[in-house]
Parts: sequence; C-alpha cells; structure tokens
Amino acid sequence: MEKRIGVIGIVVEHREQVADSLNRILSEYGDIIVGRMGIPYRDRGLSVISLIVDGTTDEIGALTGKLGNLAGVRVKTALTR
Repeated sequence: MEKRIGVIGIVVEHREQVADSLNRILSEYGDIIVGRMGIPYRDRGLSVISLIVDGTTDEIGALTGKLGNLAGVRVKTALTR
C-alpha cells in the first residue's frame, strides 16, 4: 500500500483527563510519526498538538480514529495524494 505524508491537528480539552490515553496511542503509532509539536493554550484551557506523519491511509486512519474516540479530543487530517 502506498504511503502518504500528512499533518494531523489535535485539539485537546481537559488534558489532565486524557493525557495518559493520548500519549499511549501516540506511542503506539510512533513508527509513522515524523514530528510532533504540542502547545498548551492556558488562556483557553486547551492544548494543541500537530503531528507530521508518513504512513499508509490505513495506519493514519487507525491513529486518528483512536484519537478521535477520546473524550474532549478533536482531530483533523490533511494528506498528500
């Protein structure tokens, strides 16, 4: 299956409640994560994470699906063709 490069944007509300699960999922998919940047936005009570990924659409979809199932986590993805 063809690999794609993409950007995943993650917005996390109530970080304290989901941090362990979120980091466990990211670690599980660490082989497709090229880079990660996380910014706490304390004024809004949010954390924003951006990921650069290189993987198949199945791998990236599985990662974003698991992240999106966490309470208070929003995920958006943009992929190359």
